[in-house]
Amino acid sequence: MTCSEEAEAQCAEIELLLSMFPGEEELQVDELSHAELRAYVEGSAHTPPSSRPQFNIKLKVENLAVSITLLCTYPADYPKVLPDITVRCSELSRSQQMLLHSNLNTYLSENCSGDVCILSAVQWINENAEAYISKSAPVRDPKKENVSMPSKETFTRLWIYSHHIYNKMKRKNILEWAKELNLSGFSMPGKPGIVCVEGLQSACDEFWARVKVLTWKRIMIRHREDVSLENCSMEERTDSLRKFTGFHEAIFDPHGTRGNHMDLGQLYQFLNDKGCADIFQMYFGIEGR
Repeated sequence: MTCSEEAEAQCAEIELLLSMFPGEEELQVDELSHAELRAYVEGSAHTPPSSRPQFNIKLKVENLAVSITLLCTYPADYPKVLPDITVRCSELSRSQQMLLHSNLNTYLSENCSGDVCILSAVQWINENAEAYISKSAPVRDPKKENVSMPSKETFTRLWIYSHHIYNKMKRKNILEWAKELNLSGFSMPGKPGIVCVEGLQSACDEFWARVKVLTWKRIMIRHREDVSLENCSMEERTDSLRKFTGFHEAIFDPHGTRGNHMDLGQLYQFLNDKGCADIFQMYFGIEGR
């Protein structure tokens, strides 16, 4: 199969998905990569797309009062090779998510090799997700729970550096995932891109696990802060250590030919006001002012 035929298959599948999931709450397609792919297929662009097509599908699984999101990315050779599919569901533990991913990929490789397969993945999730969620549901005894008991839980703050953050879907995912996981902090889009999240260690680690598997030119944790939490309620412990209220996207007077560079002086002042001025030098190697 030639590259143009693969691109045609990818474009046709996205168009089919858009017709089947017309609502934005069901299907979110990265507009830039979709436009590049369509232009290449239609002949108005003569070079392959510079970015890989990406989209999210949110499913309401039958017989379950939960939603499952499929994060899908097409490799250049798809459908010759399998797509990159990540499944997110708050009711699944990390181990159950890994098992579900493994079994889904096995099913697709055995039954859809060489063919477009997103709808097959959707059908498989609808038919099989209930078993994984049932397995992962913990048995809880309310009589034994005491929120004031000391815990080995840790409060964490992650300072993440990316070469750039432009993609609208990535920016939307960062905001939604931080809020879903009860993390505070901020995200600064542009070049470079900066993300700070703070909250329970388990939530921060889950956020990083989701973000790092997206397509990046470069992304890394520049600095990590961990504080042990003991001898007070979970809410009191986390709230007293937070430097930020809620999570938001921070824009600092964007400039440059593409409007994608932020005013680093304003960023430094923002960090200084939050008691994080030393982070500026960790990011940029110079003292802020």
